[in-house]
Amino acid sequence: MHAVPAERISTANDLPIQDRGRYVLYWMRAARRPFWNFSLQHAVQRAIELQRPLLIVETLACDEPCANLRHHHFALDGMADNARQFADKSVAYHPFVEQQPGQIGALLTQIGQETCLLVTDEHPLLEQRQQLSALAKALPICIEVIDGNGILPLRATDRDFTTAYSFRRFLQRQLAGHLLTMPLADPLRETRLPQLKKKPEILSKPESTFSDNLLKGQHNSLYQLPIDQQVQPVKQSGGYQAAEVLFERFLAEGLPRYVEQRNQPEREITSGLSAHLRWGHISPHQLVQRLLTQEGWTPGHLSLECRGQRSGWWGLNENSEAFLDQLITWRELGYQLCHRRDDYQQVDSLPEWAQQTLNHHADDPRPYLYSAEELAASQTHDALWNAAQRQLVREGRIHNYLRMLWGKKILEWSPSPKAALKVMIDLNDRLALDGRDPNSYSGIGWCLGRFDRAWGPERPIFGKIRYMSSLNTARKVSVKNYLRRYGPD
Repeated sequence: MHAVPAERISTANDLPIQDRGRYVLYWMRAARRPFWNFSLQHAVQRAIELQRPLLIVETLACDEPCANLRHHHFALDGMADNARQFADKSVAYHPFVEQQPGQIGALLTQIGQETCLLVTDEHPLLEQRQQLSALAKALPICIEVIDGNGILPLRATDRDFTTAYSFRRFLQRQLAGHLLTMPLADPLRETRLPQLKKKPEILSKPESTFSDNLLKGQHNSLYQLPIDQQVQPVKQSGGYQAAEVLFERFLAEGLPRYVEQRNQPEREITSGLSAHLRWGHISPHQLVQRLLTQEGWTPGHLSLECRGQRSGWWGLNENSEAFLDQLITWRELGYQLCHRRDDYQQVDSLPEWAQQTLNHHADDPRPYLYSAEELAASQTHDALWNAAQRQLVREGRIHNYLRMLWGKKILEWSPSPKAALKVMIDLNDRLALDGRDPNSYSGIGWCLGRFDRAWGPERPIFGKIRYMSSLNTARKVSVKNYLRRYGPD
Protein backbone atom coordinates (compact mmCIF):
# COMPACT_ATOMS: atom_id res chain seq x y z
CA MET A 1 0.00 0.00 0.00
CA HIS A 2 1.41 3.37 -1.08
CA ALA A 3 1.02 6.37 1.19
CA VAL A 4 -1.05 9.32 -0.01
CA PRO A 5 1.16 12.41 -0.60
CA ALA A 6 1.36 14.50 2.57
CA GLU A 7 0.20 17.68 0.84
CA ARG A 8 -3.13 16.00 0.13
CA ILE A 9 -3.77 15.29 3.82
CA SER A 10 -5.11 17.80 6.35
CA THR A 11 -7.02 17.54 9.61
CA ALA A 12 -10.35 19.09 10.60
CA ASN A 13 -9.38 19.16 14.29
CA ASP A 14 -6.44 18.57 16.61
CA LEU A 15 -7.73 15.46 18.34
CA PRO A 16 -5.77 12.19 18.60
CA ILE A 17 -6.70 8.79 17.21
CA GLN A 18 -8.89 6.87 19.67
CA ASP A 19 -7.14 3.56 20.30
CA ARG A 20 -10.31 2.05 21.78
CA GLY A 21 -12.35 2.63 18.64
CA ARG A 22 -13.71 -0.46 16.91
CA TYR A 23 -13.14 0.61 13.30
CA VAL A 24 -11.85 3.22 10.87
CA LEU A 25 -14.69 5.19 9.33
CA TYR A 26 -14.51 6.56 5.78
CA TRP A 27 -17.24 9.11 5.19
CA MET A 28 -17.60 9.11 1.38
CA ARG A 29 -19.11 12.43 0.31
CA ALA A 30 -17.23 13.69 -2.77
CA ALA A 31 -15.04 10.90 -4.23
CA ARG A 32 -17.98 8.53 -4.68
CA ARG A 33 -16.11 5.67 -6.30
CA PRO A 34 -14.16 2.51 -5.42
CA PHE A 35 -11.25 3.20 -7.78
CA TRP A 36 -8.57 5.89 -8.17
CA ASN A 37 -9.62 7.31 -4.83
CA PHE A 38 -7.00 8.91 -2.57
CA SER A 39 -9.44 9.01 0.37
CA LEU A 40 -10.23 5.31 0.17
CA GLN A 41 -6.54 4.57 -0.28
CA HIS A 42 -5.70 6.51 2.89
CA ALA A 43 -8.53 4.92 4.86
CA VAL A 44 -7.30 1.45 3.87
CA GLN A 45 -3.77 2.40 4.88
CA ARG A 46 -4.99 3.61 8.26
CA ALA A 47 -7.03 0.45 8.80
CA ILE A 48 -3.95 -1.66 8.07
CA GLU A 49 -1.80 0.38 10.46
CA LEU A 50 -4.38 0.25 13.25
CA GLN A 51 -5.50 -3.31 12.51
CA ARG A 52 -9.12 -2.26 12.50
CA PRO A 53 -12.05 -2.98 10.17
CA LEU A 54 -12.95 -0.31 7.62
CA LEU A 55 -16.53 0.99 7.54
CA ILE A 56 -17.46 3.09 4.50
CA VAL A 57 -20.56 5.26 4.82
CA GLU A 58 -21.67 7.13 1.68
CA THR A 59 -24.29 9.80 2.34
CA LEU A 60 -26.78 11.72 0.22
CA ALA A 61 -28.33 14.80 1.84
CA CYS A 62 -31.89 16.04 1.37
CA ASP A 63 -31.29 19.56 2.64
CA GLU A 64 -28.46 20.67 0.35
CA PRO A 65 -29.34 23.58 -1.95
CA CYS A 66 -31.22 22.38 -5.04
CA ALA A 67 -31.54 18.74 -3.92
CA ASN A 68 -34.05 17.18 -6.33
CA LEU A 69 -35.18 14.00 -8.05
CA ARG A 70 -32.75 14.47 -10.94
CA HIS A 71 -29.66 14.73 -8.76
CA HIS A 72 -30.79 11.97 -6.40
CA HIS A 73 -31.39 9.50 -9.24
CA PHE A 74 -27.94 10.16 -10.66
CA ALA A 75 -26.26 9.82 -7.27
CA LEU A 76 -28.16 6.62 -6.49
CA ASP A 77 -26.84 5.01 -9.66
CA GLY A 78 -23.37 5.58 -8.28
CA MET A 79 -24.31 4.20 -4.86
CA ALA A 80 -25.67 1.05 -6.48
CA ASP A 81 -22.39 0.59 -8.40
CA ASN A 82 -20.43 1.03 -5.19
CA ALA A 83 -22.60 -1.42 -3.25
CA ARG A 84 -22.00 -4.11 -5.86
CA GLN A 85 -18.26 -3.43 -6.02
CA PHE A 86 -17.73 -3.46 -2.26
CA ALA A 87 -19.96 -6.49 -1.64
CA ASP A 88 -17.15 -9.07 -1.84
CA LYS A 89 -14.38 -6.85 -0.45
CA SER A 90 -12.99 -6.86 3.07
CA VAL A 91 -14.80 -3.65 3.99
CA ALA A 92 -18.28 -2.82 5.24
CA TYR A 93 -20.14 -0.40 2.92
CA HIS A 94 -23.32 1.38 3.95
CA PRO A 95 -25.23 3.86 1.74
CA PHE A 96 -27.32 6.40 3.64
CA VAL A 97 -29.97 8.56 1.96
CA GLU A 98 -31.17 11.24 4.32
CA GLN A 99 -34.95 11.42 4.81
CA GLN A 100 -35.04 14.46 7.08
CA PRO A 101 -32.59 17.35 7.48
CA GLY A 102 -29.99 16.68 10.14
CA GLN A 103 -30.01 12.90 9.91
CA ILE A 104 -26.52 12.69 8.38
CA GLY A 105 -24.97 14.73 11.17
CA ALA A 106 -26.76 12.65 13.81
CA LEU A 107 -25.71 9.42 12.10
CA LEU A 108 -22.03 10.37 11.89
CA THR A 109 -22.02 11.68 15.46
CA GLN A 110 -23.40 8.40 16.80
CA ILE A 111 -21.20 6.19 14.63
CA GLY A 112 -18.22 8.31 15.58
CA GLN A 113 -18.51 7.27 19.21
CA GLU A 114 -17.12 3.86 18.27
CA THR A 115 -14.63 5.13 15.69
CA CYS A 116 -10.89 5.38 16.22
CA LEU A 117 -10.42 7.66 13.19
CA LEU A 118 -12.64 9.32 10.59
CA VAL A 119 -11.35 9.83 7.05
CA THR A 120 -13.31 11.92 4.56
CA ASP A 121 -13.04 13.67 1.19
CA GLU A 122 -12.08 17.32 0.93
CA HIS A 123 -14.61 19.41 -0.96
CA PRO A 124 -13.93 23.08 -1.77
CA LEU A 125 -17.52 24.40 -1.76
CA LEU A 126 -18.39 26.63 1.18
CA GLU A 127 -21.36 24.63 2.48
CA GLN A 128 -19.33 21.43 2.38
CA ARG A 129 -16.52 23.08 4.33
CA GLN A 130 -19.03 24.37 6.88
CA GLN A 131 -20.61 20.93 7.23
CA LEU A 132 -17.24 19.36 7.96
CA SER A 133 -16.37 22.10 10.45
CA ALA A 134 -19.60 21.48 12.35
CA LEU A 135 -18.92 17.75 12.46
CA ALA A 136 -15.37 18.33 13.71
CA LYS A 137 -16.78 20.27 16.66
CA ALA A 138 -19.34 17.57 17.46
CA LEU A 139 -17.09 14.50 17.24
CA PRO A 140 -14.38 13.77 19.83
CA ILE A 141 -12.17 11.95 17.31
CA CYS A 142 -9.47 12.78 14.81
CA ILE A 143 -10.79 13.69 11.35
CA GLU A 144 -8.38 13.42 8.44
CA VAL A 145 -9.39 15.14 5.21
CA ILE A 146 -8.04 13.91 1.87
CA ASP A 147 -7.77 16.04 -1.26
CA GLY A 148 -8.37 14.04 -4.42
CA ASN A 149 -9.99 16.88 -6.35
CA GLY A 150 -7.46 17.34 -9.11
CA ILE A 151 -4.06 16.49 -10.51
CA LEU A 152 -2.69 19.53 -8.69
CA PRO A 153 -3.36 19.40 -4.91
CA LEU A 154 -5.42 22.33 -3.68
CA ARG A 155 -2.60 23.39 -1.35
CA ALA A 156 0.14 23.21 -3.96
CA THR A 157 -0.16 26.98 -4.34
CA ASP A 158 -1.01 29.84 -2.01
CA ARG A 159 -1.91 32.41 -4.65
CA ASP A 160 -4.96 33.38 -6.70
CA PHE A 161 -4.98 33.06 -10.46
CA THR A 162 -6.93 35.63 -12.46
CA THR A 163 -6.61 34.01 -15.89
CA ALA A 164 -6.32 30.55 -17.35
CA TYR A 165 -3.01 31.62 -18.89
CA SER A 166 -1.42 32.42 -15.53
CA PHE A 167 -2.69 29.18 -14.01
CA ARG A 168 -1.57 27.13 -17.00
CA ARG A 169 1.89 28.62 -16.76
CA PHE A 170 2.04 27.65 -13.07
CA LEU A 171 0.81 24.13 -13.88
CA GLN A 172 3.49 23.63 -16.48
CA ARG A 173 6.15 24.36 -13.87
CA GLN A 174 4.62 22.22 -11.13
CA LEU A 175 2.57 19.40 -12.65
CA ALA A 176 5.24 16.89 -13.67
CA GLY A 177 5.91 15.68 -10.12
CA HIS A 178 2.22 15.21 -9.38
CA LEU A 179 1.79 13.05 -12.46
CA LEU A 180 4.11 10.56 -10.76
CA THR A 181 1.99 10.34 -7.59
CA MET A 182 -1.29 9.01 -8.90
CA PRO A 183 -3.78 7.24 -6.61
CA LEU A 184 -3.91 3.46 -6.74
CA ALA A 185 -6.24 2.16 -9.41
CA ASP A 186 -7.81 -0.26 -6.89
CA PRO A 187 -6.94 0.45 -3.24
CA LEU A 188 -8.60 -2.79 -2.10
CA ARG A 189 -6.86 -5.12 -4.52
CA GLU A 190 -5.27 -8.05 -2.65
CA THR A 191 -5.99 -6.25 0.63
CA ARG A 192 -7.29 -8.17 3.64
CA LEU A 193 -8.64 -6.15 6.52
CA PRO A 194 -10.22 -7.31 9.78
CA GLN A 195 -13.93 -7.98 9.38
CA LEU A 196 -16.45 -5.71 11.08
CA LYS A 197 -18.37 -8.33 13.04
CA LYS A 198 -21.13 -6.00 14.13
CA LYS A 199 -22.20 -2.81 12.42
CA PRO A 200 -23.21 0.14 14.61
CA GLU A 201 -26.77 -0.34 15.83
CA ILE A 202 -28.02 2.83 14.14
CA LEU A 203 -27.25 1.34 10.70
CA SER A 204 -29.97 -1.25 11.28
CA LYS A 205 -32.70 1.28 12.03
CA PRO A 206 -35.43 2.10 9.45
CA GLU A 207 -33.87 5.43 8.44
CA SER A 208 -30.76 3.50 7.41
CA THR A 209 -32.41 0.52 5.69
CA PHE A 210 -34.53 2.95 3.64
CA SER A 211 -31.46 3.45 1.45
CA ASP A 212 -31.20 -0.26 0.66
CA ASN A 213 -34.63 -0.21 -0.96
CA LEU A 214 -33.65 2.72 -3.14
CA LEU A 215 -30.55 0.90 -4.35
CA LYS A 216 -32.72 -2.05 -5.31
CA GLY A 217 -34.51 0.18 -7.79
CA GLN A 218 -37.51 1.10 -5.65
CA HIS A 219 -37.20 4.75 -6.61
CA ASN A 220 -40.84 5.52 -5.81
CA SER A 221 -39.62 6.11 -2.28
CA LEU A 222 -37.84 9.22 -3.53
CA TYR A 223 -41.22 10.93 -3.78
CA GLN A 224 -41.45 10.74 0.02
CA LEU A 225 -38.31 12.84 0.49
CA PRO A 226 -38.33 16.59 1.24
CA ILE A 227 -36.53 17.42 -2.01
CA ASP A 228 -37.61 19.30 -5.14
CA GLN A 229 -40.05 16.96 -6.86
CA GLN A 230 -40.42 19.12 -9.98
CA VAL A 231 -36.99 18.56 -11.55
CA GLN A 232 -37.41 15.17 -13.15
CA PRO A 233 -34.72 12.50 -13.71
CA VAL A 234 -33.04 12.25 -17.11
CA LYS A 235 -31.86 9.33 -19.22
CA GLN A 236 -28.15 9.69 -18.44
CA SER A 237 -27.04 7.10 -15.91
CA GLY A 238 -24.68 7.82 -13.04
CA GLY A 239 -21.99 5.63 -11.49
CA TYR A 240 -18.44 4.69 -12.33
CA GLN A 241 -19.44 2.00 -14.82
CA ALA A 242 -21.42 4.43 -16.99
CA ALA A 243 -18.58 6.95 -16.72
CA GLU A 244 -15.97 4.47 -17.93
CA VAL A 245 -18.15 3.47 -20.88
CA LEU A 246 -18.55 7.13 -21.85
CA PHE A 247 -14.82 7.77 -21.69
CA GLU A 248 -13.88 4.73 -23.74
CA ARG A 249 -16.36 5.83 -26.39
CA PHE A 250 -14.90 9.34 -26.34
CA LEU A 251 -11.36 8.04 -26.77
CA ALA A 252 -12.38 5.99 -29.78
CA GLU A 253 -14.86 8.33 -31.47
CA GLY A 254 -14.68 11.85 -30.04
CA LEU A 255 -11.04 12.52 -29.28
CA PRO A 256 -9.78 12.12 -32.89
CA ARG A 257 -12.15 14.97 -33.92
CA TYR A 258 -12.05 16.98 -30.69
CA VAL A 259 -10.35 20.20 -31.84
CA GLU A 260 -12.17 20.37 -35.15
CA GLN A 261 -15.70 19.62 -33.98
CA ARG A 262 -16.04 20.07 -30.20
CA ASN A 263 -17.84 23.42 -30.64
CA GLN A 264 -20.43 21.94 -32.98
CA PRO A 265 -23.75 21.54 -31.07
CA GLU A 266 -24.98 18.94 -33.53
CA ARG A 267 -22.04 16.61 -32.89
CA GLU A 268 -21.46 14.49 -29.77
CA ILE A 269 -17.72 15.10 -29.65
CA THR A 270 -17.16 16.10 -26.01
CA SER A 271 -16.57 13.46 -23.33
CA GLY A 272 -19.91 14.01 -21.56
CA LEU A 273 -18.17 13.37 -18.23
CA SER A 274 -18.83 16.68 -16.50
CA ALA A 275 -21.63 15.26 -14.33
CA HIS A 276 -19.61 12.17 -13.42
CA LEU A 277 -16.68 14.32 -12.36
CA ARG A 278 -18.99 16.54 -10.33
CA TRP A 279 -20.45 13.56 -8.46
CA GLY A 280 -17.09 11.89 -8.01
CA HIS A 281 -18.04 8.80 -10.02
CA ILE A 282 -14.79 8.97 -11.95
CA SER A 283 -11.43 10.47 -11.07
CA PRO A 284 -9.58 13.04 -13.18
CA HIS A 285 -6.46 11.00 -12.39
CA GLN A 286 -7.99 7.95 -14.06
CA LEU A 287 -8.90 9.96 -17.15
CA VAL A 288 -5.45 11.48 -17.46
CA GLN A 289 -3.66 8.17 -16.90
CA ARG A 290 -5.88 6.34 -19.38
CA LEU A 291 -5.31 8.96 -22.07
CA LEU A 292 -1.55 9.17 -21.51
CA THR A 293 -1.27 5.39 -21.60
CA GLN A 294 -3.18 5.22 -24.87
CA GLU A 295 -0.87 7.84 -26.38
CA GLY A 296 2.28 6.04 -25.22
CA TRP A 297 3.28 9.14 -23.27
CA THR A 298 6.25 9.41 -20.90
CA PRO A 299 7.53 12.39 -18.85
CA GLY A 300 10.24 12.75 -21.47
CA HIS A 301 7.60 14.12 -23.84
CA LEU A 302 7.15 17.27 -21.73
CA SER A 303 8.44 20.52 -23.18
CA LEU A 304 11.13 22.37 -21.24
CA GLU A 305 9.39 25.64 -22.08
CA CYS A 306 6.72 26.59 -19.51
CA ARG A 307 5.23 29.71 -21.07
CA GLY A 308 1.56 28.95 -20.48
CA GLN A 309 1.01 27.84 -24.07
CA ARG A 310 -2.26 26.04 -24.81
CA SER A 311 -0.60 23.35 -26.87
CA GLY A 312 2.83 21.83 -27.23
CA TRP A 313 3.73 21.41 -23.56
CA TRP A 314 2.54 17.82 -23.22
CA GLY A 315 4.23 16.62 -26.40
CA LEU A 316 0.97 15.05 -27.60
CA ASN A 317 -1.27 15.54 -30.62
CA GLU A 318 -3.47 18.64 -30.68
CA ASN A 319 -6.66 16.78 -29.75
CA SER A 320 -5.21 15.20 -26.62
CA GLU A 321 -3.60 18.46 -25.54
CA ALA A 322 -6.85 20.38 -25.99
CA PHE A 323 -8.79 17.85 -23.92
CA LEU A 324 -6.19 17.87 -21.13
CA ASP A 325 -6.34 21.66 -21.05
CA GLN A 326 -10.08 21.49 -20.41
CA LEU A 327 -9.81 18.69 -17.88
CA ILE A 328 -6.90 20.11 -15.89
CA THR A 329 -6.41 23.84 -16.53
CA TRP A 330 -10.01 25.00 -16.72
CA ARG A 331 -11.54 22.51 -14.29
CA GLU A 332 -8.92 22.92 -11.58
CA LEU A 333 -8.91 26.70 -11.96
CA GLY A 334 -12.48 26.58 -10.63
CA TYR A 335 -11.52 24.30 -7.77
CA GLN A 336 -8.72 26.64 -6.72
CA LEU A 337 -11.15 29.56 -6.77
CA CYS A 338 -13.74 27.89 -4.54
CA HIS A 339 -11.08 26.54 -2.20
CA ARG A 340 -9.69 30.02 -1.55
CA ARG A 341 -12.81 32.20 -1.58
CA ASP A 342 -16.21 32.13 0.08
CA ASP A 343 -17.80 34.65 -2.30
CA TYR A 344 -17.44 32.71 -5.55
CA GLN A 345 -21.20 33.06 -6.17
CA GLN A 346 -21.11 36.83 -5.79
CA VAL A 347 -20.43 39.64 -8.27
CA ASP A 348 -17.84 40.95 -5.80
CA SER A 349 -15.63 37.95 -6.64
CA LEU A 350 -15.26 39.04 -10.28
CA PRO A 351 -12.05 40.78 -11.41
CA GLU A 352 -11.91 44.49 -10.65
CA TRP A 353 -11.98 45.45 -14.33
CA ALA A 354 -15.12 43.35 -14.89
CA GLN A 355 -16.91 44.88 -11.91
CA GLN A 356 -16.01 48.38 -13.09
CA THR A 357 -17.23 47.91 -16.65
CA LEU A 358 -20.44 46.19 -15.53
CA ASN A 359 -21.15 48.97 -13.02
CA HIS A 360 -20.44 51.61 -15.67
CA HIS A 361 -23.11 50.07 -17.91
CA ALA A 362 -25.54 49.06 -15.16
CA ASP A 363 -28.10 51.69 -16.22
CA ASP A 364 -27.91 50.97 -19.94
CA PRO A 365 -31.34 50.32 -21.50
CA ARG A 366 -32.13 46.64 -21.97
CA PRO A 367 -33.95 45.96 -25.26
CA TYR A 368 -35.37 42.82 -23.67
CA LEU A 369 -35.98 41.99 -20.02
CA TYR A 370 -37.13 38.55 -18.92
CA SER A 371 -38.11 37.29 -15.51
CA ALA A 372 -36.48 34.25 -13.94
CA GLU A 373 -39.70 32.33 -14.60
CA GLU A 374 -39.75 33.28 -18.29
CA LEU A 375 -36.14 32.23 -18.70
CA ALA A 376 -36.72 28.90 -16.95
CA ALA A 377 -39.64 28.23 -19.30
CA SER A 378 -37.67 29.13 -22.47
CA GLN A 379 -40.01 32.03 -23.15
CA THR A 380 -37.75 34.48 -24.97
CA HIS A 381 -37.65 35.87 -28.49
CA ASP A 382 -34.38 33.99 -29.19
CA ALA A 383 -34.95 30.54 -30.72
CA LEU A 384 -31.38 29.33 -30.19
CA TRP A 385 -31.31 30.38 -26.55
CA ASN A 386 -34.69 28.75 -25.98
CA ALA A 387 -33.37 25.52 -27.49
CA ALA A 388 -30.35 25.54 -25.18
CA GLN A 389 -32.57 26.07 -22.15
CA ARG A 390 -34.85 23.23 -23.26
CA GLN A 391 -31.83 20.94 -23.53
CA LEU A 392 -30.94 21.86 -19.96
CA VAL A 393 -34.48 21.07 -18.78
CA ARG A 394 -34.79 17.82 -20.71
CA GLU A 395 -31.28 16.39 -20.43
CA GLY A 396 -29.63 18.12 -17.50
CA ARG A 397 -26.92 19.63 -19.69
CA ILE A 398 -26.23 22.20 -22.42
CA HIS A 399 -23.69 21.75 -25.18
CA ASN A 400 -20.47 23.38 -23.96
CA TYR A 401 -20.30 26.05 -26.64
CA LEU A 402 -23.95 27.05 -26.31
CA ARG A 403 -23.61 27.13 -22.53
CA MET A 404 -21.41 30.20 -22.93
CA LEU A 405 -23.99 31.87 -25.16
CA TRP A 406 -26.72 30.88 -22.67
CA GLY A 407 -24.96 32.78 -19.88
CA LYS A 408 -24.10 35.83 -21.98
CA LYS A 409 -27.70 36.34 -23.06
CA ILE A 410 -28.96 36.07 -19.46
CA LEU A 411 -26.61 38.96 -18.64
CA GLU A 412 -28.05 40.95 -21.56
CA TRP A 413 -31.67 40.26 -20.59
CA SER A 414 -31.43 40.84 -16.83
CA PRO A 415 -31.92 44.16 -14.98
CA SER A 416 -28.46 43.93 -13.39
CA PRO A 417 -25.33 41.73 -13.37
CA LYS A 418 -26.25 40.62 -9.84
CA ALA A 419 -29.68 39.48 -11.01
CA ALA A 420 -28.14 37.73 -14.03
CA LEU A 421 -25.64 35.83 -11.89
CA LYS A 422 -28.39 34.72 -9.52
CA VAL A 423 -30.53 33.39 -12.36
CA MET A 424 -27.61 31.56 -14.00
CA ILE A 425 -26.60 29.89 -10.74
CA ASP A 426 -30.17 28.95 -9.85
CA LEU A 427 -30.97 27.41 -13.25
CA ASN A 428 -27.65 25.60 -13.48
CA ASP A 429 -27.66 24.30 -9.90
CA ARG A 430 -31.21 22.99 -10.14
CA LEU A 431 -31.28 21.60 -13.66
CA ALA A 432 -27.72 20.64 -14.64
CA LEU A 433 -26.36 17.29 -13.49
CA ASP A 434 -23.02 19.04 -13.00
CA GLY A 435 -24.56 21.92 -11.04
CA ARG A 436 -23.22 22.99 -7.64
CA ASP A 437 -19.68 22.28 -8.72
CA PRO A 438 -16.59 24.54 -8.69
CA ASN A 439 -16.17 24.05 -12.43
CA SER A 440 -19.74 25.24 -13.02
CA TYR A 441 -19.31 28.34 -10.88
CA SER A 442 -16.14 29.32 -12.70
CA GLY A 443 -17.86 28.77 -16.06
CA ILE A 444 -20.81 30.93 -15.05
CA GLY A 445 -18.47 33.60 -13.74
CA TRP A 446 -16.58 33.51 -17.05
CA CYS A 447 -19.72 34.82 -18.75
CA LEU A 448 -19.25 37.96 -16.62
CA GLY A 449 -15.49 38.29 -17.11
CA ARG A 450 -13.92 35.88 -14.63
CA PHE A 451 -10.62 34.37 -15.87
CA ASP A 452 -10.96 36.52 -19.00
CA ARG A 453 -9.64 39.90 -20.14
CA ALA A 454 -11.21 43.14 -21.30
CA TRP A 455 -12.45 43.07 -24.89
CA GLY A 456 -13.29 45.73 -27.42
CA PRO A 457 -15.20 47.37 -28.81
CA GLU A 458 -17.02 48.49 -25.65
CA ARG A 459 -20.71 47.67 -25.97
CA PRO A 460 -23.95 48.63 -24.24
CA ILE A 461 -24.75 46.45 -21.20
CA PHE A 462 -21.63 44.29 -21.67
CA GLY A 463 -19.08 47.08 -21.58
CA LYS A 464 -15.71 45.36 -22.01
CA ILE A 465 -17.06 41.88 -21.21
CA ARG A 466 -16.59 39.42 -24.08
CA TYR A 467 -19.71 39.56 -26.25
CA MET A 468 -21.62 36.70 -27.88
CA SER A 469 -24.80 36.71 -29.93
CA SER A 470 -27.08 34.01 -31.25
CA LEU A 471 -26.78 35.38 -34.78
CA ASN A 472 -22.98 35.19 -34.79
CA THR A 473 -23.09 31.76 -33.15
CA ALA A 474 -25.39 30.46 -35.88
CA ARG A 475 -22.92 31.75 -38.46
CA LYS A 476 -19.98 29.98 -36.83
CA VAL A 477 -21.56 26.62 -36.12
CA SER A 478 -24.38 24.57 -37.55
CA VAL A 479 -27.54 24.78 -35.43
CA LYS A 480 -30.36 23.84 -37.81
CA ASN A 481 -30.75 20.30 -36.52
CA TYR A 482 -30.12 21.45 -32.95
CA LEU A 483 -33.03 23.89 -33.22
CA ARG A 484 -35.22 21.12 -34.58
CA ARG A 485 -34.21 18.66 -31.86
CA TYR A 486 -34.79 21.06 -29.00
CA GLY A 487 -37.80 22.87 -30.37
CA PRO A 488 -41.01 23.43 -28.40
CA ASP A 489 -42.78 20.33 -27.06
